[in-house]
Amino acid sequence: MIDRLRRVLRVARWEVARAGGGVDRRTLAAALALLLVAGAVLGGGLAVGAVGVDVDRDVYRVAVDGDSPYADAVEEAPALTPVPVEGAELGDSADLVVFDRRSESGGVETVAVRASDTRKGEAAAAEFREAVEAHNERLMAAEENATAAFPVTVTLRYVGRTSALDEGSTLGEDGGGSGDGIGGDGAGGGAGDDGSEGDAGGADGDSTDGGSAGGGFAVPSVGGGAFGADTVGSPGSISPPFPFVSLLLAFVFLVPMNFLIQAYGSSVLDERTNRRGEPLLVTPLSPVDIVAGKTLPYVAAAVLVTTLIAVAVGGGPLSVAAVLPVALTFLAATFVGAMFARSFKELTFVTVGVSVLLTTYAFVPAVFTNVTPVALVSPLTLVVFDLQGEAVSAGEALFSTAPMALGAALLFGLGLGVYREEDMFTQKPVARKLLDALAVRLSAVEDAGLGDLVDRRRLRALGSVAFLTACAIPFVFVAELLAVATLFALPVTVSIPVLLVTIAFVEEVAKSVHLYAGFERGVFARTDRVAVAVGLASAVGFFLAEKATAVVQAVGLTELYVGRAAFGSVAGVEGLSPVVLAALLFAPLVLHGFATTVAAVGASRDRTYYALTLALATLVHAAYNFGVVSLHG
Repeated sequence: MIDRLRRVLRVARWEVARAGGGVDRRTLAAALALLLVAGAVLGGGLAVGAVGVDVDRDVYRVAVDGDSPYADAVEEAPALTPVPVEGAELGDSADLVVFDRRSESGGVETVAVRASDTRKGEAAAAEFREAVEAHNERLMAAEENATAAFPVTVTLRYVGRTSALDEGSTLGEDGGGSGDGIGGDGAGGGAGDDGSEGDAGGADGDSTDGGSAGGGFAVPSVGGGAFGADTVGSPGSISPPFPFVSLLLAFVFLVPMNFLIQAYGSSVLDERTNRRGEPLLVTPLSPVDIVAGKTLPYVAAAVLVTTLIAVAVGGGPLSVAAVLPVALTFLAATFVGAMFARSFKELTFVTVGVSVLLTTYAFVPAVFTNVTPVALVSPLTLVVFDLQGEAVSAGEALFSTAPMALGAALLFGLGLGVYREEDMFTQKPVARKLLDALAVRLSAVEDAGLGDLVDRRRLRALGSVAFLTACAIPFVFVAELLAVATLFALPVTVSIPVLLVTIAFVEEVAKSVHLYAGFERGVFARTDRVAVAVGLASAVGFFLAEKATAVVQAVGLTELYVGRAAFGSVAGVEGLSPVVLAALLFAPLVLHGFATTVAAVGASRDRTYYALTLALATLVHAAYNFGVVSLHG
């Protein structure tokens, strides 16, 4: 074990030296100089106020006197530009004019505001109103006597859709306090002389869409209130949480992965160009040692970057552990793509596809972090929980990370199947290399009579078929979870039919594509008897592995209608008799056995027959799924 670790570390050291030598010092110096110049320009612009982060700066012109009580509010608003009142004309030199009528003593008696009769004038008036309200908020927040500035205290507790309040409790209660009820009613009189409406923003009944029961399940405030729910200030400033942090984390953690896989994929493909990787193949090192050593530096880089990001946003070890499976899956998918691609042009297409698919898988569920258990599909949801200080159970962590971790391991295994001379240095199409990678994991199955059906060698060969099918379960699970997350927001009348057909197709492909590879590469004899045998073996392997998906019930995913449609075999079985439970348990085995055998018989013929029988198996499977959903509701 120690010797293997030394070999892996030696290959990793070679990879680091090789990757570092690919960029000369002049290029590094030029890149560093460009970064310094860009930083100096941006920093200088920010220092003098010439550069800002406001995209709507100086949009509207407001004519206001310098000694007007509204002058400070206009000056502080980025979108408003103060201009002198003297000579100002609406629609020409000003979009809005503030007239101060002064008393004999010189004080402001009344104020009149006029806006140009245009859409821009209406927008300027709305912006001016918001600027005045924000200015008043800042003045009150600066008061030493906070009770006098904000005499009404509002405490919100966001409750999830599927959660119930504690008996006798009310939204707005704070322990034994005297909360006045839900949102706007309890906060209605909080705004005052600053002219705000005091309508408590969106903190009414709709606010229960965000978060979970148990108090304070709002999106964490990372770097201030701009990223989370406003819970302090006047009632008019309070707003429900928005999953902006989920979106931000999806990009912050995933963007470095896209650059990392570009370097990793280029390194792998470069070894296949002009047989540059042949010296490694003739060494005593095994393909596992070589690939592990080449991948280790990029895994270390991913962990380092993830750790820095987690520390920057206030995360902990859970954040790093949650993102690690995502990084491994990025690298594993890129490794397979680099082993299959015939040129850097094809590799670019593969890496872009990997980036889009995996980013979608991590991004879409994270949007619903505060809405539904479907968010746990994405490992980034664990990062949000970590930042919030929420407790994460072992089942939830396993549910979020295990599919991607297992998928990464299996993808590396798939790529290792073609990490050999006859595949690395040939220009085979991607589809043919995929078939080679699958066929190399299978054992030969010859036609035999009835007396040889229980032969030990034959059973071992069929066992390899069942095992390879079982290894496809993580990919099936990930694809189904992505389908649930993608179709979650659509109407049930649309999402359920599409989901049933999609799930049926994914599962039938997973059960039969390696059977087609076995027949195409001559591993299986092209007879109906062999087709039935390998079809049944594949069905048994899939059936046994499928039961592992019962973990979805532990995290509440089957509470969603689309979740029950996708994982109906583990939902809605409470209260049924043992006979019915047994029938429901083995009914999927009968379905898988029939459908996979049909596809296997077609695969034993040719590609056209396989496509037709695969479509037939998908329709049968979808009809079964529709019946199960209709039966269980």
